[in-house]
Amino acid sequence: MNKRISQTNVYLIYSGATAFFFTLIFTINQVYYIDMIKLNPLQLVLVGTVLELSAFLFEIPTGIVADMKSRKMSVIIGTTIMGLAFLLEGLVPMFIAVIISQVLWGLGYTFTSGADEAWIADETGEEGLDTLYLRGAQIGQFLSFAGILISTIIGSYMVNLPIIAGGALFLLLAVFLLCFMTEENFSPAPQEERNSWRQMKHTFLQGIKFIKSNMLLKIIFFMSLLYGLYSEGFDRLWTAHFISDIGFWKSMDLKPVVWIGIIDGTAMILSILSVEYIKRVLKKTGKLQKVWLLTGVNLFMVAAIIVFAFAGNFSVALSSYLMFYILRRINDPIFSAWKNRNLKSEVRATVLSTYGQLDALGQIIGGPVIGFIALKASISVAIFISSIFLVPILGLYLLAIKKHRDM
Repeated sequence: MNKRISQTNVYLIYSGATAFFFTLIFTINQVYYIDMIKLNPLQLVLVGTVLELSAFLFEIPTGIVADMKSRKMSVIIGTTIMGLAFLLEGLVPMFIAVIISQVLWGLGYTFTSGADEAWIADETGEEGLDTLYLRGAQIGQFLSFAGILISTIIGSYMVNLPIIAGGALFLLLAVFLLCFMTEENFSPAPQEERNSWRQMKHTFLQGIKFIKSNMLLKIIFFMSLLYGLYSEGFDRLWTAHFISDIGFWKSMDLKPVVWIGIIDGTAMILSILSVEYIKRVLKKTGKLQKVWLLTGVNLFMVAAIIVFAFAGNFSVALSSYLMFYILRRINDPIFSAWKNRNLKSEVRATVLSTYGQLDALGQIIGGPVIGFIALKASISVAIFISSIFLVPILGLYLLAIKKHRDM
Protein backbone atom coordinates (compact mmCIF):
# COMPACT_ATOMS: atom_id res chain seq x y z
CA MET A 1 0.00 0.00 0.00
CA ASN A 2 2.67 2.49 0.99
CA LYS A 3 4.67 1.75 -2.20
CA ARG A 4 2.08 3.38 -4.48
CA ILE A 5 3.34 6.89 -3.73
CA SER A 6 7.01 7.78 -4.07
CA GLN A 7 8.61 9.21 -0.95
CA THR A 8 9.48 12.35 -2.90
CA ASN A 9 5.76 12.90 -3.53
CA VAL A 10 4.93 12.08 0.08
CA TYR A 11 7.37 14.81 1.17
CA LEU A 12 5.89 17.32 -1.30
CA ILE A 13 2.34 16.52 -0.12
CA TYR A 14 3.49 16.89 3.49
CA SER A 15 5.23 20.24 2.77
CA GLY A 16 2.27 21.66 0.90
CA ALA A 17 -0.31 20.37 3.37
CA THR A 18 1.45 21.72 6.48
CA ALA A 19 1.93 25.14 4.83
CA PHE A 20 -1.78 25.21 3.90
CA PHE A 21 -2.97 24.06 7.34
CA PHE A 22 -0.78 26.52 9.25
CA THR A 23 -1.94 29.45 7.10
CA LEU A 24 -5.56 28.32 7.39
CA ILE A 25 -5.20 28.58 11.17
CA PHE A 26 -2.89 31.57 11.59
CA THR A 27 -4.73 33.94 9.23
CA ILE A 28 -7.60 34.30 11.70
CA ASN A 29 -6.35 33.02 15.07
CA GLN A 30 -5.51 36.50 16.38
CA VAL A 31 -9.02 37.69 15.42
CA TYR A 32 -10.41 34.66 17.28
CA TYR A 33 -8.37 35.58 20.39
CA ILE A 34 -9.53 39.21 20.28
CA ASP A 35 -13.17 38.95 19.15
CA MET A 36 -14.32 35.64 20.62
CA ILE A 37 -12.10 34.99 23.67
CA LYS A 38 -11.56 38.69 24.47
CA LEU A 39 -7.87 38.36 25.35
CA ASN A 40 -6.17 41.56 26.55
CA PRO A 41 -2.82 42.69 25.05
CA LEU A 42 -0.72 41.00 27.75
CA GLN A 43 -2.57 37.72 27.28
CA LEU A 44 -2.09 37.96 23.50
CA VAL A 45 1.66 38.24 23.94
CA LEU A 46 1.83 35.56 26.65
CA VAL A 47 0.25 33.11 24.20
CA GLY A 48 3.27 33.60 21.95
CA THR A 49 5.73 33.50 24.84
CA VAL A 50 4.36 30.15 26.05
CA LEU A 51 4.72 28.76 22.52
CA GLU A 52 8.32 29.97 22.17
CA LEU A 53 9.25 28.67 25.63
CA SER A 54 7.63 25.29 24.95
CA ALA A 55 9.45 24.87 21.64
CA PHE A 56 12.73 25.90 23.31
CA LEU A 57 12.35 23.42 26.18
CA PHE A 58 11.02 20.48 24.14
CA GLU A 59 13.57 20.73 21.30
CA ILE A 60 16.07 18.39 22.98
CA PRO A 61 13.86 15.58 24.34
CA THR A 62 11.82 15.36 21.13
CA GLY A 63 14.98 15.43 19.01
CA ILE A 64 16.14 12.27 20.77
CA VAL A 65 13.15 10.37 19.30
CA ALA A 66 14.15 11.37 15.76
CA ASP A 67 17.83 10.57 16.38
CA MET A 68 17.43 7.25 18.23
CA LYS A 69 14.07 5.70 17.34
CA SER A 70 12.55 6.83 14.04
CA ARG A 71 12.19 10.01 11.98
CA LYS A 72 8.87 8.71 10.62
CA MET A 73 7.57 8.10 14.15
CA SER A 74 8.71 11.56 15.24
CA VAL A 75 6.95 13.31 12.33
CA ILE A 76 3.69 11.36 12.82
CA ILE A 77 3.68 11.96 16.59
CA GLY A 78 4.31 15.68 16.05
CA THR A 79 1.62 16.02 13.38
CA THR A 80 -0.91 14.24 15.63
CA ILE A 81 -0.12 16.40 18.67
CA MET A 82 -0.40 19.59 16.61
CA GLY A 83 -3.78 18.47 15.30
CA LEU A 84 -5.05 17.86 18.83
CA ALA A 85 -3.61 21.20 19.99
CA PHE A 86 -5.47 23.18 17.31
CA LEU A 87 -8.72 21.28 17.93
CA LEU A 88 -8.48 22.19 21.62
CA GLU A 89 -7.78 25.83 20.76
CA GLY A 90 -10.69 26.11 18.34
CA LEU A 91 -13.27 24.14 20.30
CA VAL A 92 -12.68 25.66 23.76
CA PRO A 93 -12.74 29.50 23.59
CA MET A 94 -10.95 30.09 26.90
CA PHE A 95 -7.56 31.63 27.72
CA ILE A 96 -6.39 28.55 29.67
CA ALA A 97 -7.32 26.30 26.72
CA VAL A 98 -5.31 28.50 24.36
CA ILE A 99 -2.30 28.35 26.71
CA ILE A 100 -2.49 24.54 26.95
CA SER A 101 -2.84 24.33 23.18
CA GLN A 102 0.34 26.42 22.74
CA VAL A 103 2.26 24.03 25.00
CA LEU A 104 0.98 21.08 22.95
CA TRP A 105 1.68 22.85 19.67
CA GLY A 106 5.23 23.66 20.78
CA LEU A 107 5.70 20.01 21.75
CA GLY A 108 4.26 18.74 18.47
CA TYR A 109 6.25 21.15 16.34
CA THR A 110 9.56 20.11 17.91
CA PHE A 111 8.81 16.47 17.05
CA THR A 112 8.61 17.47 13.36
CA SER A 113 11.33 20.16 13.35
CA GLY A 114 14.34 18.79 11.49
CA ALA A 115 12.95 15.24 11.52
CA ASP A 116 10.97 15.78 8.31
CA GLU A 117 13.96 17.02 6.31
CA ALA A 118 16.27 14.39 7.84
CA TRP A 119 13.77 11.66 6.91
CA ILE A 120 13.54 12.59 3.23
CA ALA A 121 17.33 13.03 3.05
CA ASP A 122 17.74 9.45 4.36
CA GLU A 123 15.16 8.01 1.97
CA THR A 124 16.18 9.76 -1.27
CA GLY A 125 19.87 10.50 -0.74
CA GLU A 126 21.57 13.89 -0.89
CA GLU A 127 21.62 14.21 -4.69
CA GLY A 128 18.92 16.62 -5.82
CA LEU A 129 17.94 17.41 -2.23
CA ASP A 130 18.24 21.19 -2.66
CA THR A 131 15.89 21.06 -5.64
CA LEU A 132 13.39 18.96 -3.68
CA TYR A 133 13.44 21.37 -0.72
CA LEU A 134 12.92 24.28 -3.12
CA ARG A 135 9.97 22.53 -4.81
CA GLY A 136 8.47 21.87 -1.39
CA ALA A 137 8.89 25.53 -0.45
CA GLN A 138 7.31 26.70 -3.73
CA ILE A 139 4.30 24.39 -3.31
CA GLY A 140 4.01 25.58 0.29
CA GLN A 141 4.08 29.21 -0.83
CA PHE A 142 1.27 28.67 -3.34
CA LEU A 143 -0.88 26.71 -0.87
CA SER A 144 -0.24 29.30 1.85
CA PHE A 145 -1.94 31.90 -0.32
CA ALA A 146 -4.83 29.48 -0.88
CA GLY A 147 -4.95 29.00 2.90
CA ILE A 148 -5.38 32.75 3.43
CA LEU A 149 -8.30 32.89 0.98
CA ILE A 150 -10.11 29.86 2.41
CA SER A 151 -9.47 30.89 6.02
CA THR A 152 -10.92 34.33 5.31
CA ILE A 153 -14.02 32.92 3.62
CA ILE A 154 -14.94 30.32 6.25
CA GLY A 155 -13.74 32.52 9.12
CA SER A 156 -16.22 35.20 8.09
CA TYR A 157 -19.03 32.75 8.92
CA MET A 158 -17.52 31.34 12.13
CA VAL A 159 -14.20 32.75 13.27
CA ASN A 160 -12.96 29.59 15.01
CA LEU A 161 -13.92 27.25 12.14
CA PRO A 162 -10.55 27.53 10.29
CA ILE A 163 -8.74 26.53 13.51
CA ILE A 164 -11.00 23.50 14.03
CA ALA A 165 -10.68 22.54 10.35
CA GLY A 166 -6.90 22.95 10.50
CA GLY A 167 -6.66 20.71 13.55
CA ALA A 168 -8.80 18.01 11.92
CA LEU A 169 -6.72 18.20 8.73
CA PHE A 170 -3.48 17.74 10.70
CA LEU A 171 -4.95 14.52 12.15
CA LEU A 172 -5.89 13.32 8.65
CA LEU A 173 -2.35 14.13 7.49
CA ALA A 174 -0.98 11.97 10.33
CA VAL A 175 -3.13 9.06 9.10
CA PHE A 176 -1.89 9.64 5.53
CA LEU A 177 1.73 9.59 6.71
CA LEU A 178 1.12 6.43 8.73
CA CYS A 179 -0.14 4.71 5.57
CA PHE A 180 2.23 6.03 2.91
CA MET A 181 5.44 7.19 4.63
CA THR A 182 8.25 4.61 4.53
CA GLU A 183 11.52 4.50 6.43
CA GLU A 184 14.04 2.06 5.00
CA ASN A 185 17.35 3.90 5.34
CA PHE A 186 17.22 5.16 8.93
CA SER A 187 20.08 4.33 11.26
CA PRO A 188 20.26 5.66 14.84
CA ALA A 189 22.68 8.55 15.28
CA PRO A 190 25.91 7.76 17.15
CA GLN A 191 25.90 8.76 20.82
CA GLU A 192 28.09 11.81 20.20
CA GLU A 193 25.74 13.14 17.47
CA ARG A 194 22.48 12.82 19.43
CA ASN A 195 20.65 15.82 20.78
CA SER A 196 20.99 16.28 24.54
CA TRP A 197 20.95 19.11 27.05
CA ARG A 198 24.68 18.57 27.50
CA GLN A 199 25.25 18.82 23.75
CA MET A 200 23.03 21.92 23.56
CA LYS A 201 25.06 23.55 26.33
CA HIS A 202 28.30 22.50 24.63
CA THR A 203 27.12 23.88 21.27
CA PHE A 204 26.07 27.17 22.86
CA LEU A 205 29.38 27.57 24.75
CA GLN A 206 31.41 26.64 21.67
CA GLY A 207 29.43 29.19 19.68
CA ILE A 208 30.15 31.86 22.30
CA LYS A 209 33.84 30.93 22.18
CA PHE A 210 33.99 31.41 18.41
CA ILE A 211 31.95 34.62 18.61
CA LYS A 212 34.31 36.12 21.22
CA SER A 213 37.24 35.69 18.84
CA ASN A 214 35.76 37.92 16.12
CA MET A 215 34.37 41.46 16.45
CA LEU A 216 31.90 41.04 13.57
CA LEU A 217 30.51 37.87 15.16
CA LYS A 218 30.08 39.79 18.44
CA ILE A 219 28.09 42.43 16.56
CA ILE A 220 25.83 39.75 15.02
CA PHE A 221 25.45 38.23 18.52
CA PHE A 222 23.77 41.39 19.84
CA MET A 223 21.77 41.83 16.62
CA SER A 224 20.27 38.33 17.02
CA LEU A 225 19.17 39.13 20.57
CA LEU A 226 17.67 42.50 19.54
CA TYR A 227 15.77 40.99 16.61
CA GLY A 228 14.20 38.54 19.07
CA LEU A 229 13.38 41.28 21.59
CA TYR A 230 11.43 43.44 19.14
CA SER A 231 9.65 40.77 17.08
CA GLU A 232 7.45 38.80 19.49
CA GLY A 233 5.50 41.78 20.84
CA PHE A 234 4.93 43.29 17.40
CA ASP A 235 3.85 39.99 15.85
CA ARG A 236 1.26 39.43 18.59
CA LEU A 237 -0.14 42.97 18.67
CA TRP A 238 -0.39 44.23 15.09
CA THR A 239 -3.78 42.57 14.52
CA ALA A 240 -5.15 43.97 17.80
CA HIS A 241 -3.87 47.42 16.79
CA PHE A 242 -5.92 47.30 13.57
CA ILE A 243 -9.05 45.92 15.24
CA SER A 244 -9.05 47.78 18.58
CA ASP A 245 -7.29 51.07 17.82
CA ILE A 246 -7.49 51.93 14.13
CA GLY A 247 -10.50 50.24 12.58
CA PHE A 248 -11.09 49.73 8.85
CA TRP A 249 -12.63 51.65 5.96
CA LYS A 250 -16.26 52.36 6.84
CA SER A 251 -17.25 52.47 3.17
CA MET A 252 -16.64 48.73 2.90
CA ASP A 253 -18.85 46.80 5.30
CA LEU A 254 -16.51 43.85 5.90
CA LYS A 255 -15.84 41.86 9.06
CA PRO A 256 -12.41 42.21 10.77
CA VAL A 257 -11.54 38.62 9.79
CA VAL A 258 -12.00 39.53 6.11
CA TRP A 259 -9.86 42.67 6.45
CA ILE A 260 -7.06 40.71 8.15
CA GLY A 261 -7.23 38.13 5.36
CA ILE A 262 -6.97 40.89 2.74
CA ILE A 263 -3.99 42.42 4.55
CA ASP A 264 -2.24 39.04 4.89
CA GLY A 265 -2.84 38.14 1.25
CA THR A 266 -1.61 41.50 -0.03
CA ALA A 267 1.46 41.36 2.20
CA MET A 268 2.32 37.85 1.00
CA ILE A 269 2.10 38.74 -2.71
CA LEU A 270 4.17 41.91 -2.31
CA SER A 271 6.81 40.16 -0.18
CA ILE A 272 7.19 37.27 -2.67
CA LEU A 273 7.85 39.74 -5.49
CA SER A 274 10.24 41.78 -3.33
CA VAL A 275 12.24 38.78 -2.10
CA GLU A 276 12.61 37.40 -5.64
CA TYR A 277 14.03 40.75 -6.73
CA ILE A 278 16.38 40.97 -3.75
CA LYS A 279 17.72 37.44 -4.40
CA ARG A 280 18.96 38.65 -7.78
CA VAL A 281 20.51 41.76 -6.21
CA LEU A 282 22.32 39.65 -3.59
CA LYS A 283 24.29 37.79 -6.27
CA LYS A 284 25.96 41.08 -7.24
CA THR A 285 26.75 42.45 -3.78
CA GLY A 286 29.80 42.01 -1.56
CA LYS A 287 29.99 42.02 2.23
CA LEU A 288 30.21 45.80 2.60
CA GLN A 289 27.35 46.45 0.15
CA LYS A 290 25.18 43.97 2.07
CA VAL A 291 25.78 45.83 5.33
CA TRP A 292 24.90 49.20 3.78
CA LEU A 293 21.74 47.63 2.34
CA LEU A 294 20.87 46.13 5.74
CA THR A 295 21.41 49.50 7.43
CA GLY A 296 18.96 51.18 5.07
CA VAL A 297 16.39 48.38 5.33
CA ASN A 298 16.47 48.43 9.14
CA LEU A 299 16.26 52.23 9.27
CA PHE A 300 13.06 52.13 7.22
CA MET A 301 11.77 49.20 9.30
CA VAL A 302 12.06 51.36 12.43
CA ALA A 303 10.33 54.26 10.67
CA ALA A 304 7.52 52.02 9.39
CA ILE A 305 6.85 50.58 12.87
CA ILE A 306 6.71 54.08 14.42
CA VAL A 307 4.29 55.33 11.74
CA PHE A 308 2.16 52.20 12.21
CA ALA A 309 2.15 52.63 16.00
CA PHE A 310 0.72 56.16 15.82
CA ALA A 311 -1.27 55.93 12.57
CA GLY A 312 -4.44 57.97 12.77
CA ASN A 313 -6.38 56.17 10.06
CA PHE A 314 -6.55 52.86 8.22
CA SER A 315 -4.84 54.06 5.03
CA VAL A 316 -1.70 55.18 6.88
CA ALA A 317 -1.71 52.07 9.09
CA LEU A 318 -2.10 49.73 6.11
CA SER A 319 0.64 51.44 4.09
CA SER A 320 3.12 51.45 6.97
CA TYR A 321 2.35 47.85 7.95
CA LEU A 322 2.80 46.59 4.38
CA MET A 323 6.03 48.58 4.10
CA PHE A 324 7.33 47.01 7.30
CA TYR A 325 6.26 43.51 6.24
CA ILE A 326 8.05 43.78 2.89
CA LEU A 327 11.20 45.26 4.46
CA ARG A 328 11.27 42.50 7.06
CA ARG A 329 11.02 39.80 4.39
CA ILE A 330 13.80 41.51 2.44
CA ASN A 331 15.94 41.81 5.57
CA ASP A 332 15.88 38.08 6.39
CA PRO A 333 17.73 36.67 3.34
CA ILE A 334 20.26 39.53 3.28
CA PHE A 335 21.02 39.13 7.00
CA SER A 336 21.36 35.35 6.56
CA ALA A 337 23.69 35.76 3.58
CA TRP A 338 25.84 38.30 5.43
CA LYS A 339 26.03 36.11 8.55
CA ASN A 340 27.10 33.08 6.53
CA ARG A 341 29.78 34.99 4.62
CA ASN A 342 31.39 35.94 7.93
CA LEU A 343 31.52 32.35 9.21
CA LYS A 344 34.10 29.68 8.48
CA SER A 345 32.63 26.41 7.26
CA GLU A 346 33.91 24.36 10.20
CA VAL A 347 32.13 26.53 12.81
CA ARG A 348 29.11 27.69 10.79
CA ALA A 349 26.52 25.25 12.19
CA THR A 350 27.64 25.82 15.79
CA VAL A 351 27.57 29.62 15.59
CA LEU A 352 24.26 29.73 13.69
CA SER A 353 22.71 27.47 16.35
CA THR A 354 23.90 29.90 19.03
CA TYR A 355 22.40 32.85 17.15
CA GLY A 356 19.10 30.95 16.84
CA GLN A 357 19.02 30.34 20.61
CA LEU A 358 19.68 34.05 21.23
CA ASP A 359 16.80 35.07 18.96
CA ALA A 360 14.46 32.67 20.80
CA LEU A 361 15.68 33.99 24.15
CA GLY A 362 15.03 37.56 22.99
CA GLN A 363 11.45 36.66 22.05
CA ILE A 364 10.83 34.94 25.40
CA ILE A 365 12.13 38.00 27.31
CA GLY A 366 10.82 40.77 25.07
CA GLY A 367 7.29 39.48 24.52
CA PRO A 368 5.99 39.81 28.11
CA VAL A 369 7.67 43.22 28.50
CA ILE A 370 5.87 44.57 25.42
CA GLY A 371 2.61 42.92 26.49
CA PHE A 372 2.79 44.50 29.95
CA ILE A 373 3.39 47.94 28.40
CA ALA A 374 0.40 47.41 26.08
CA LEU A 375 -1.80 46.50 29.04
CA LYS A 376 -0.72 49.40 31.27
CA ALA A 377 -0.26 52.10 28.61
CA SER A 378 -1.61 51.26 25.14
CA ILE A 379 -0.96 49.02 22.16
CA SER A 380 0.38 52.06 20.26
CA VAL A 381 3.00 52.74 22.93
CA ALA A 382 3.94 49.05 23.10
CA ILE A 383 4.47 48.84 19.33
CA PHE A 384 6.54 52.04 19.49
CA ILE A 385 8.73 50.47 22.21
CA SER A 386 9.20 47.47 19.89
CA SER A 387 10.75 49.84 17.36
CA ILE A 388 13.10 51.18 20.06
CA PHE A 389 14.54 47.66 20.44
CA LEU A 390 15.55 47.88 16.77
CA VAL A 391 17.29 51.26 17.01
CA PRO A 392 20.58 49.92 18.49
CA ILE A 393 20.83 47.57 15.50
CA LEU A 394 21.40 50.62 13.27
CA GLY A 395 24.45 51.55 15.34
CA LEU A 396 25.69 47.96 15.19
CA TYR A 397 25.44 47.95 11.38
CA LEU A 398 27.42 51.20 11.20
CA LEU A 399 30.04 49.60 13.46
CA ALA A 400 30.09 46.57 11.15
CA ILE A 401 30.69 48.86 8.16
CA LYS A 402 33.69 50.37 9.95
CA LYS A 403 35.07 46.90 10.74
CA HIS A 404 34.65 45.76 7.12
CA ARG A 405 36.57 48.83 5.93
CA ASP A 406 39.37 48.15 8.42
CA MET A 407 39.76 44.54 7.25
